[in-house]
Amino acid sequence: MKSSLNNLFADLIIHFFDFIAMITINNLSVQFSGITLFDNVSFVIDDKDRIGLVGKNGAGKSTLLKVLAGMQQPESGTIVKSKEQSVGYLPQELLPSSTMSVIDEAMTAFAHIKQLENRMNALLDEISARTDYESADYERLLHSHYEISERFRLINVANGRGEAEKILMGLGFMRTDFDRKVNEFSSGWQMRVELAKILLKRPDIILLDEPTNHLDIVSIAWLEKFLASYFGTIVLVSHDRAFLDNVTKRTIEITAGKIYDYKVSYSDYVVLMQQRRASQQALLTSQQREIAEIERFIERFRYKATKAKQVQSRIKRIEKMELANIDEVDLSTIHFQFPPAPHSGKVVLEINNLTKSYGNKEILSDISLLIAKGEKIAFVGRNGEGKSTLSKIIVGELTDYSGQMKLGHNVSIGYFAQNQAALLNPNLSVFDTIDQIAVGDVRKRIRTILGSFLFDQNDIEKKVKVLSGGEKSRLALAKLLLTPVNLLILDEPTNHLDIDSKNILKQALLRYDGTLILVSHDRDFLSGLSDTLYEFKDKKIKMYKGDVFDFLKMNEIEDLNALNLKKQESKEISSSANAASKASYQQSKEQSKAIRKIKSNIEKTEAHIEHLEARIADMDAMFHDEQKAFEVANDKEFIASYNNLKAELAASMEQWEQLQTELAQSSE
Repeated sequence: MKSSLNNLFADLIIHFFDFIAMITINNLSVQFSGITLFDNVSFVIDDKDRIGLVGKNGAGKSTLLKVLAGMQQPESGTIVKSKEQSVGYLPQELLPSSTMSVIDEAMTAFAHIKQLENRMNALLDEISARTDYESADYERLLHSHYEISERFRLINVANGRGEAEKILMGLGFMRTDFDRKVNEFSSGWQMRVELAKILLKRPDIILLDEPTNHLDIVSIAWLEKFLASYFGTIVLVSHDRAFLDNVTKRTIEITAGKIYDYKVSYSDYVVLMQQRRASQQALLTSQQREIAEIERFIERFRYKATKAKQVQSRIKRIEKMELANIDEVDLSTIHFQFPPAPHSGKVVLEINNLTKSYGNKEILSDISLLIAKGEKIAFVGRNGEGKSTLSKIIVGELTDYSGQMKLGHNVSIGYFAQNQAALLNPNLSVFDTIDQIAVGDVRKRIRTILGSFLFDQNDIEKKVKVLSGGEKSRLALAKLLLTPVNLLILDEPTNHLDIDSKNILKQALLRYDGTLILVSHDRDFLSGLSDTLYEFKDKKIKMYKGDVFDFLKMNEIEDLNALNLKKQESKEISSSANAASKASYQQSKEQSKAIRKIKSNIEKTEAHIEHLEARIADMDAMFHDEQKAFEVANDKEFIASYNNLKAELAASMEQWEQLQTELAQSSE
């Protein structure tokens, strides 16, 4: 009887409630430390929405997630959602303290299934006893029962442990990790357990705040695939552009207390956002020009009786005019470049038969590699496979290993550790952090250097311990500029950096003329930065020529997670790999040199194109100026110069296209 009633009620109301919004936000206002983050903001989150929240650091993205999760109350406004809807919220930082095993902690995600079943049956008993079929209260009971029944159906998996193991392995855990206690792992791995629990609970709405900060490049790809087929609604904050593009289909920009809602993924949003701001600027410029013309008319004829009526009409026109607004956008970004790299030998680094263990756990086994001057190297693979360990060995932080590691002639190293921000002295001020290691003329430029990393006069006296994660990362990067180096090793440098800051760092690395070793899980950031990639897997390393997307293409896989499912098609790098690397060294060096030269020419050509376009734009403006248009149109010298610039621009664009073709061919 209960089963038939259940199906009947579900059929009756399923279509009725399909159009109901998951969450409705009405006139939301939130302040933080006296700053208005949201001012009467309203929008709707629909069923199965995939939303990316974007905006500068401090714009209010994390705050909005907390409000949606019910963790923070707004100053005013309402958040309307069904009390039966379940929400899973992963904050940016969390301090789990579980003493349970990894698998047992994950299985706690199913503890509420019995509670759901009891609640579902209690509602069904109440519905069966009612006869007020037309009342709002009866309708509410139907709705509640349907929502709980649907959730119960979705999460009541027959094999809970199997599902837990599947998700834990997708997030990077090995089967040998399942029986280890959660508190034995680093905070990043503990956050993965928390994420696994959210995914296992199958909530109606998932709220994720920077989830990729805790994941490696393989686990990110797995999470993207999981979220793509997820039945519920997803709202997330991320500075990983590729992750946003692959997961979200709607972008909400938070800026100056307002929101702009775009029904597109991140890359398309960027184009539309730029068009919006350009349109706002054009409208404002046009309006200002119109107002200036009206004011000139008023001033000219203010005291002429014959024009009094026209003057008054124009005065009223200005008074009634609704002035155009331009978004108050924080355009400040970091700006810097690495110092020129000092000269080094042709071979920067040589490793032979290196093995490294932590206690009884072997991390790297009998690996060899050779890195030449000017190479751009990327280390990829799951966390825990040895990428950071090898980086620490190269910089001399770890010395207890077997085998040989030898730096080349005159090699100087700049190192950004994965936990670099945490290594800063919390009791020093921002200024003292730099002043402590600055020498010579650099000390005179400390304020300038800090200013280029967005630390103003008020910020430089702050203690490091009060800085945000992004501010600490910027300060740690600033320290790298103090000493010129020819081997730069960066281990996850983009954590806590916003998208604009990451792009600035990427451009600086593209211009860097030394040797680069880069450890990162951010595919969009890695793309174009490396000409050689090393995959770390099963204690070995394997070399691929090209960047991260070439790596994916070579393996003929859709995502990096598939690497773990494929059978190994070739032997891992061992002592013989060093000989192979030496044999191809000359060819690799010549190819890298040619690619760098082409990239340099592309950069110069792009700069020249920008210069020409700016000059042509200035001349175009004269053609549209009512006072100058007639004059320049009849100026033969001006017209000739204009046509020459146009021809030069066309030739430069053709040269740019040819260089791009050469670059593509050289990279094959």
